[in-house]
Amino acid sequence: MNLQQFLRILRARWLLILLTLSIAVGTTIAVSLLLPPRYTATATVVVDIKGIDQISGMLLPMLPMSGYLATQVDIIQSHNVARRAVDLLKLADNPAAKEMYYKDTGGKGNMRDWLADLLLKYLKVEPSRESSVINIGYTGNDPRFAAAVANAIVQSYIQTNLDLKVAPARQTNTFFNEQIKTLKDNLEKAQANLSAYQREHGIIATDERLDVENNRLNDLSSQLVALQAQTYDATTRQRQVQEFVARGQVPDTLPDVLSNPVIQGLKASLTQLEAKQNELTSKLGKNHPSYQAVVAEIDGVKRQLIAEMKTISTTLGNAASLAQKREDQVRGSLGAQRAKVLQMKKVRDDLTVLMREVDNAQRAYDGAQGRMTQTKLESQTTQTNIMVINEAIEPIEPSSPRLILNTALALILGSMLAVGVALLREMSDRIVRSDADLSETLGVPVLGALGSEKRPRRRRIAVAPSGA
Repeated sequence: MNLQQFLRILRARWLLILLTLSIAVGTTIAVSLLLPPRYTATATVVVDIKGIDQISGMLLPMLPMSGYLATQVDIIQSHNVARRAVDLLKLADNPAAKEMYYKDTGGKGNMRDWLADLLLKYLKVEPSRESSVINIGYTGNDPRFAAAVANAIVQSYIQTNLDLKVAPARQTNTFFNEQIKTLKDNLEKAQANLSAYQREHGIIATDERLDVENNRLNDLSSQLVALQAQTYDATTRQRQVQEFVARGQVPDTLPDVLSNPVIQGLKASLTQLEAKQNELTSKLGKNHPSYQAVVAEIDGVKRQLIAEMKTISTTLGNAASLAQKREDQVRGSLGAQRAKVLQMKKVRDDLTVLMREVDNAQRAYDGAQGRMTQTKLESQTTQTNIMVINEAIEPIEPSSPRLILNTALALILGSMLAVGVALLREMSDRIVRSDADLSETLGVPVLGALGSEKRPRRRRIAVAPSGA
């Protein structure tokens, strides 16, 4: 079917088309006039997606707008929000609402839930595409009731959103209230253990005994090194003196000999006597009584030197013995002091462990206490990220039925329906309206046509199968 054939059909069936369109439009107008008017009240709220935590003052993470607004729309359309609105409006106490409830359900179920579902049926929530604004509309027969329901839904939504925010904080606060007692007991136990340990070992808060004992240990170590040096020096000098005494010689380099005035005097006398002996040898000879007397004096001086050297050796031996004893005493004291310091270090280490336990318990308690304070404030907050821009007011004009819009839609849809009816009628009662129809129907070319072209004669034909 081409456009020309379609237009011929519309021209031929114009009465049917006009009748169908008139019925559709008239029915729509009649129904629109007969339906009771309904009013839609709309409230507008804005949701702050990027907000600031009122307790900590920190900037909250920014969430995707589409997902966040979709979540808020679901919350608004939730049964809990609708039931809160029912309680705010006290619909459960309304006699008309009770009558409707018993008439519809026969008294079965919960009236508050039934009313909540009824409110949700006529509730419409539309988020804005480019902003975080949400429009909350309610449609009802009474404009005042519609506005009241829309505002009640907004208040219920704000309260529900606040409850969703503070509910985790309340649970966390309850948890910390339970744990804070245990943490406090642990802290008191750790402090008691530390105090008992300090009393047991005589440790005060500003205990410096370990430093004193370390200094004493260092002093003893220094004394021991000095005494060891003294013992070694005295022993060495005694051995040297004994070697010289064994050879019958008087050392000239030993400090003990050089610092001894007796030995120095004897050495001077020996030097003089030896010089006198040499002089007498050349003058008188070895057998002379004077020479013999000098020799006897020299022997006496030497014996005195040996005796004095033995005295020095004995003195050095006594000094070495005393130094050895002192060294042994200091070594013993050093061992005892080292053991004492090690014990005090062990006590200090144990004390450090106990103090660390107290510090850990204190930090855990302080952290829990601070977190509990914060969650307590969060659980008591009344701040929300939702702000009402426009409250719902009583609408003056009804939102439905819309006579002009319905009539326009009826014209459009009625026209489409009328054309469809005309086409169906044409298909059920096919009529040849032009040469093209005849050629298309029979499948053969048209050679000529009789009659006037201006007034073509309509003929009903029966299409026979090809080859008949």
